[in-house]
Amino acid sequence: MIAKPAQQTAKALTRPTSVGRGMTVPGLGFLGALRRGDLEQTLRGRIVVITGASSGIGEATALQIGRARGEVVLVARSTDKLERTAWAVNSSGGTAHVYPCDLTDLDAVGVLAGRVQADLRHIDILINNAGKSIRRSLCLSYDRFHDFQRTMQLNYFAPVRLMLGLLPGMRERRYGRIINISSIGVPTRVPRFGAYIASKAALDVLCDSWQAETQHQNVRFTTVQMPLVRTPMISATTMYDRFPVLSPEEAAAIVARAIVHSPRRVSPPIGSVAAFADSISPEIMDRLRNVGYQLFDDSSAARGEVDGTDSPLSAEGRMFAEITRGVHW
Repeated sequence: MIAKPAQQTAKALTRPTSVGRGMTVPGLGFLGALRRGDLEQTLRGRIVVITGASSGIGEATALQIGRARGEVVLVARSTDKLERTAWAVNSSGGTAHVYPCDLTDLDAVGVLAGRVQADLRHIDILINNAGKSIRRSLCLSYDRFHDFQRTMQLNYFAPVRLMLGLLPGMRERRYGRIINISSIGVPTRVPRFGAYIASKAALDVLCDSWQAETQHQNVRFTTVQMPLVRTPMISATTMYDRFPVLSPEEAAAIVARAIVHSPRRVSPPIGSVAAFADSISPEIMDRLRNVGYQLFDDSSAARGEVDGTDSPLSAEGRMFAEITRGVHW
C-alpha cells in the first residue's frame, strides 16, 4: 500500500516546470502532433518500465503514462520519491508499481529484471532514462578516471544489463519497444562532456546493432537525442539558468510521441545538421566546438570549489547558446 503524500507534494508533482527566462527550445514537433487517445491506445494491455522515474524526465513521463491510463513500473534508488510518483500516477488514472533499485549495482539490475517479469508476467516497453552527466574539461580530468567509470556504469552497463534481462521475453512474444534517452551531445560532440556523450554514444551504437537482429521479431529500438532539459542533473551549472531549455513535461511529450510512433531516432534539427556537417568536414565542426569551449568556463562544482561562484554568462555566450538552442555547452 502506498501512502498518500501531503497535498502540497501532490501539487508539486503535477504542476508544470518553468522554462528558463521564458526561452524555449524548438522540439515538440520532432514527430508531429500526437492525437488525443493515441498514447492510451498504444499503451492498452502494455506494461512500461521507466528507470530514473523519481524525478525529471522519468517522473514527467510516468505522469504522461498515468494520464493515458497506462501501467508503469517505476525504478530508481529512492523508495520515498518513487512512492510519491506512484501515488500521482495512480491518482491520474494509471497503475504504478514501485521497484527501488540501485542501477549502479549490476547484480541488482539483473535481479530487478527477473523480479518484474516474475511479478507482472511480461514487460512490453522499456524506457532507459536514468543517467549521470559530468561537465568537466579535459584539463580538470587527468586524475579523475573514476568519472569515466561511474558514468559508463550507469549510462551504459546498467541499461545493457536490464535489456539483456528483458529482451528474451520481448523476442519470444514478438513485441518489444526500447526507448533510450540519449543526448543531443552525441551528434554535436560538445566539449567538456566527453565522459557523458561517450557513454550515451556507446548505447546508441549497441542498439543500432541489436536492431538488425530483432527487426523481424517486432522489437524496436528508439534513440531520443534529447536537448538540454531543466532537471536536477544540470542544477550544478548555474549558467544554464540563462540557457534555452526544455521543461521535463516538454521532454516527456517527446518520449510519449516516441512510444506511439516507434521511430529509430529522434533528434532536433541542430543534431541532424551537426551530424551531416561532421561527415562533410570534421575540421570545421572542430573549430565551431572550440569556439563554444572558449566561450564557457567550467563550473565551480567541476573545479571542486564548494563555495565558488560560476563565471557570468557573457553576451557572446548568450548569443551562441541561442544560435545552438538545446545544446549543452
